[in-house]
Amino acid sequence: MLDELYHAMDPVAFAIGPLTVRWYGIAYVLGFAFMCLVMWRLAKRWEIRLDEDALLTIVCCTIVGVIFGARIGYCLVYGNGYYLAHPVEILFFNQGGMSFHGGLCGALIGGVVAARLTGIPYLTLVDMGVIGAPIGLFFGRCANFINGELWGAVTDAPWGVVFGGSAGSMPRHPSQLYEALLEGVVLFIILFALSRKRPPRPRGTFTGVFFACYGVFRFLIEFVRQPDSQIGYLYGGWLTMGQVLSLPLIVLGIALIVYATARKLPQEGMRT
Repeated sequence: MLDELYHAMDPVAFAIGPLTVRWYGIAYVLGFAFMCLVMWRLAKRWEIRLDEDALLTIVCCTIVGVIFGARIGYCLVYGNGYYLAHPVEILFFNQGGMSFHGGLCGALIGGVVAARLTGIPYLTLVDMGVIGAPIGLFFGRCANFINGELWGAVTDAPWGVVFGGSAGSMPRHPSQLYEALLEGVVLFIILFALSRKRPPRPRGTFTGVFFACYGVFRFLIEFVRQPDSQIGYLYGGWLTMGQVLSLPLIVLGIALIVYATARKLPQEGMRT
């Protein structure tokens, strides 16, 4: 049933004349929109100062950071040297190829700029952003499924999906949907539940939980996700680049949770 559903899906949502809108692009727009909404609601609940101009600045810095970080991260880590020989093609966003870990680094760098421009403490800003981030991850992974990319390993499970094309004719794990569930739905529920406490948990707590949980979820899903063909397995027929990149996130996440618990810095808004 899932394979029939997949084969009925078109990566293009709609086209108006020369304008073509893809589901992947819509996923990005929805992700940023929901992040903005979550941050606005959190500011009110946590009783911290955040005006419209500051929120717009944060979103713009995040968009630039995520898009360029995700693209550059993919080209450097997964490009297997191709983009070093063809550097101009790094800017060819329409050819696909975006990395979560690169996008995360870009978002964190964009957050530094946004924190300086708005006067919001950096960890407070990131804490608010990561609570809404899983919603964007959910939409993004669903778009990956629609595009028929980042599929899983061959499986005989009854929910296996035949993606066709370069994925072949064998049923595969719909690993994109596994990620949408764990990295999107489950992670959002965890962070949202933690955010309900008042006064809010110490600065850095939510960022630490996001890093640690995402790292664990991604590491586990990589066992049933097909690695990129240009890289393959790094060791023993099971270790992937995604797992290697997720390990530092787990360590950093735990370290941030310990730091936040020890320092107990309150969440704060814009400085006057």
